[in-house]
Amino acid sequence: MRGPHNIIRLIRTGATLERTGAMKVVLDAANAPRLMRFVLRGLVWPIQWLGLKGDVSQPPVTRALQALGPAYIKFGQVLSTRPDVVGSELAVQLRVLQDKLPPFPVDVAIEEVTRELGRPMDEMYSEFSEPVAAASIAQVHKARLVSDGQYVAVKVLRPGVERAFQKDIDAFYFAASMVDTLSPASRRLRPLDVVEHFEGIVASELDLRLESASASEFANNTKDDAGFTLPNVHWGLSAKRVMTLEWAEGINAADVDAIAAAGHDLTELSERVLQLFLNHALRDGFFHGDMHHGNLKIAENGDIIAYDFGIMGHLDEYTRRVYAEILFGFIRRDYKRVAEVHFEAGYVPADQDVDEFARALRAVGEPIFGMNAEQISMARLLSYLFEVTERFGMETRTELILLQRTMVVVEGVARTFDHRMNIWDAAKPVVETYIKDSIGPRAAMADLAKTAKVMSRFGPRLPALAEAALIKLSEDPAPAPRRSYWAAIGWSGFGAMLTVAAMFLYNLLS
Repeated sequence: MRGPHNIIRLIRTGATLERTGAMKVVLDAANAPRLMRFVLRGLVWPIQWLGLKGDVSQPPVTRALQALGPAYIKFGQVLSTRPDVVGSELAVQLRVLQDKLPPFPVDVAIEEVTRELGRPMDEMYSEFSEPVAAASIAQVHKARLVSDGQYVAVKVLRPGVERAFQKDIDAFYFAASMVDTLSPASRRLRPLDVVEHFEGIVASELDLRLESASASEFANNTKDDAGFTLPNVHWGLSAKRVMTLEWAEGINAADVDAIAAAGHDLTELSERVLQLFLNHALRDGFFHGDMHHGNLKIAENGDIIAYDFGIMGHLDEYTRRVYAEILFGFIRRDYKRVAEVHFEAGYVPADQDVDEFARALRAVGEPIFGMNAEQISMARLLSYLFEVTERFGMETRTELILLQRTMVVVEGVARTFDHRMNIWDAAKPVVETYIKDSIGPRAAMADLAKTAKVMSRFGPRLPALAEAALIKLSEDPAPAPRRSYWAAIGWSGFGAMLTVAAMFLYNLLS
């Protein structure tokens, strides 16, 4: 429920943000109006003792979110992918958030598994280890199947995690609605949309059937990719709160010394991890959205093994073509074409000057191409590109931001293997192949065939659809509903009264 009871949670949240020094950082990132800063800090400063202290060695925002618990940690991680909302500096701080939490007991996990799968434990697993990894939403156990003796990874949701997250999400919605109502200047950040985006991500991670489906689809797309493997899902031992995968045996991608000692070619690995990611994004439109060292292993035969499919990125075919043309244009240093692609896709408003935009893009690209291989950074290019497009009025596109963020992470992994790697040389063959296959006469014929197929399928309905569209165009638009501020003002007043009452009670008992 998103009612006034959430004010109690928000009081604790505000007190923690103020106590840790995060309140000022957050308000600066949101570019909050002076009146809003004065009111918020004035309300929470006297009661900051109610807030949690957190780890004083951490930066303020990271310290506050880790102290507030799993839902806030996950929210911070999601915001780290949204520099358009929190700003580049705060997004970098949020990327270091860790959701490694104390595990829950193995006997509780066994109870969850048996209840969810509806079978006795000894019928499924002959061995079931203590937790090998524990995060905010779930933890993982190594187990052995009774059927064939194969080792598997069993992911189990934390007991009661759905209810706990829903309570905090309700509080987030309540806070976002208050900000949206009381601070018109902050509406550009679309606080309600941000919370809705967070809720969607968490909802997919709280249903392990969806993660299992993502793993299965990803495996099907990549089954022919040389040097890349994924653990298979055991569907018979997976459900909403439990997921069973093949055990991925290998060296953690962060342990470069061990990988080199095992005889693997680090330069080849660095190129392969980047090319695989670009293939998944461009060729398939379905990519691993959290491809950091902790989710990658190097197998004995040199294959890159990926796991943890809670966050996956999706790109439709048109967006993939646009992204590929932009990358290809930068590779060829054809800034006019890059600018034209932005206008053709509608990313930049038509009232902007295409030549001026092309010159701004040249100012982004040329300094990077003047660097040596160790300094060239596609992540840096994308970051600069987003700054320029924002200046020319480009609206935020969530799918491209996730792609940019993942590109930064993947480039970091590639640089770990070989810091001298030339990002552009590695990317060029993948982008060129995609351009050749998806843009040209053969691709145009395929597009026409798809269009004809769709038109033929809807043929009998086309006259009615056209008539309905014309009638709708001729109707007068409905007046926009008037926004009411009284509800938010009332709840704000109620929260202020609760705060005063808490202070009075504290003074009375002191």
